[in-house]
Formats: sequence, structure tokens, C-alpha cells
Amino acid sequence: MPARVAVPAETRPGETRVALTPQAAGKLAADGFEVVVERSAGAHATYEDAAYEGAGASLAGSGAEACRGAGVVVRVNAPTAEDAKLVDEGAVHLSFLQPSTSTDALVVMLERKVTAVSFDLVPRISRAQSMDALSSQATVSGYRAALAGAERLGKFFPMFMTAAGTVPPAKVLVMGVGVAGLQAIATSRRLGAAVKAYDVRAAAKEEAESLGATFLDLGVAAEGVGGYARELSPEELAAQQRALADEVAASDVVITTAAVPGRRAPVLVTAEMVDAMGPGAIVIDMAADSGGNCEVTVPGEDVRRNHAIVVGMSNPPAGMPTHASFLYARNVSNLLALYARAGAVTPDWNDVVVAGATVLRDGTCTNEAASSLLGVPFAPIVISKVVAAT
Repeated sequence: MPARVAVPAETRPGETRVALTPQAAGKLAADGFEVVVERSAGAHATYEDAAYEGAGASLAGSGAEACRGAGVVVRVNAPTAEDAKLVDEGAVHLSFLQPSTSTDALVVMLERKVTAVSFDLVPRISRAQSMDALSSQATVSGYRAALAGAERLGKFFPMFMTAAGTVPPAKVLVMGVGVAGLQAIATSRRLGAAVKAYDVRAAAKEEAESLGATFLDLGVAAEGVGGYARELSPEELAAQQRALADEVAASDVVITTAAVPGRRAPVLVTAEMVDAMGPGAIVIDMAADSGGNCEVTVPGEDVRRNHAIVVGMSNPPAGMPTHASFLYARNVSNLLALYARAGAVTPDWNDVVVAGATVLRDGTCTNEAASSLLGVPFAPIVISKVVAAT
């Protein structure tokens, strides 16, 4: 009997994405899997039930019905503890687990001997780029952030030369030149803004300048592991904030994207910086869900502070669910292929991507950070035959 792949509707408030599109579901069905999608799971992302049925999937009336008997369950967000109880014992679960914030669900899945896989932990190697959902969703977020700034700003982004006079371009400052920041730069430049960029990673300079931004060198560097920035010391953070103060005050739009994996987002824009911004200035804080890069950010809300407005962007990819789901579904299909193929669940435990992305396996915890959070022994996956990690 072919393994069932279940796609329950997302339960996070405001979530509009879906883990598999009809196209992705059709490919799994063609590979021998039984694909079951909860009714209306893709509706907010413009993927209708009829399209799933036309692709070879069947529909279930509830998440519990979809997950019953499933060998694989795929989601976008981490499950709640109640969601986790719907996953059959021994099944594979893929989502953005974010172990540090989903311990209750992990406890349930550990007891049920679920193989839990997190997109947060996919190794950042070239072979895994097609599985890198963090990057695909960050691309959507950066695009959305630039549009949000342009929409809320009471000025044009591009320069206009008219009979009534010349309108100068908006001044945009992007903090954090990762995937999201680069997309925010590119989109702001396409809209005609004059863009400056800042990152504590010196390697970001060339990338930012290649997109037409002016890179700010503030004398504070913090190269981290895996292409990420490390956490700044209190002294480095204070020096950074002093150097940024004038740049923030001179900007029409500030877009912040800085994040440190597994930690609270660093505060880059203080309340005093916001107070010094000009009339109508906008701060778009993309790190709102992890604490915010701006001191006055409130997730999901627009906060007026003196002359400026601080926008706490909560779950930015959900603002563009059609293409966000399209990209995520591709990531799911590519990563799932390492755990299941030809209608059967057959994880390749000798694959470095599998070893890196797996949090739980058969009642054991295979991720060291998660084992510490859960207070259980760390049981790493031992690779007996190395697959190239390039």
C-alpha cells in the first residue's frame, strides 16, 4: 500500500500559506504516494480544492482525518501540541519546527516516535539550496517589506522631473543584507529609491553594491557560522547604534531584517533613533516575530512614534501566499525526496542533509540544541557512508 502524505490546513492565526500546491501534490501522486489535503487548506493561497483533486490528491474534512494513517505530514508552521497528537506514531513530520519555540509539540512527537524534520536546520550547502525554505520565504519577505515601505511612505520612491519641479528619490536604508535584505534592496532600487545598506558581515558589501546600494562601513564586524552574523557583544551593539543614529535620522524608510538563528533579534533601531526621524518616516521591522530590530516594534501593528511610524511585520510571507506557497512546496518536495520516494517512506540516514535537518528520530533526539531544551539525551545520526556535502 502506498504511503499517505497529509497536508493539514495551517492553524497559526493569520497564516495563508499551504505546504503543498496542487502541482507539487500531483508530482507526489505520480511518484506513487496517496496525497490527502484538508479541505480549503490552500484556499487563502488561491489553490482550490478542485485543483488538488484534478492533480490526483483526495480531500479530507479535517486535519485529523487527513493525518489519520499518514506516513508523512507536511506543514508550513510548527504544529501545536494538539496538532502533534494528530501525527501517527512513527510518521515523518516536516515543517518550520523552530525547536526553541515548539518544545511542547516536540515532547508529544518524541513520545510518539515521530521523525521530526525542520526546515530551519537544513544545512547551508550548495546541494541543499533547492530545499532551503528559509531563503525562499525570506525572498518573499524582502519583497513585501519594500512594497510596504513604498505604500506607507507619503512620498514617491523614484525621482520625478516634472513641469511643477523635481521630486528627489526616497532614501531607503536596509539593515541586514541576507536573502531578505538583498531582495528589499533590489525591490527598492527597482522602484527608484536611493538605497543604503548595512550589515555586520563584511562579505555583504559586494552583494549589496551589486544591486546598486551604497554600503555603510561602520567599523563593527561580526562574521558568524554558516553565512549568518554572530551575536554582538554589548559594547559592539552600542558602537553600532551610535554609528547608525545619523543614517536612520536621514532616511525616509528603514527596513530591518537582522536575525541571529535561535536567538532574539538584535535591537538596531532605538526609540531615540525613531524620535529623530523626519515627518512621515517609516520603519519596516521584518524581525517583529522574533522580538524586533526596533525598540518600539509591536508584532502585527503600526506604531506611531513622534513623527515616524514603525511597522511590525508579522509573518511577512503570508502577505503573498500564492508564490510563497509555490516556492515552499518546491522546497518540501525536494527535501521530502530524501525521506520518502516511490510511494514509500525510506529516509536516507547516510545523507548529511537528512542528518542536519532531523530533530527527532524513532523516540530519540538527534539535534543537540533540542536535546538540551527537552532535557533528553542527544543521539546524533551517525553517517556510515558520506554523501558529498558541497
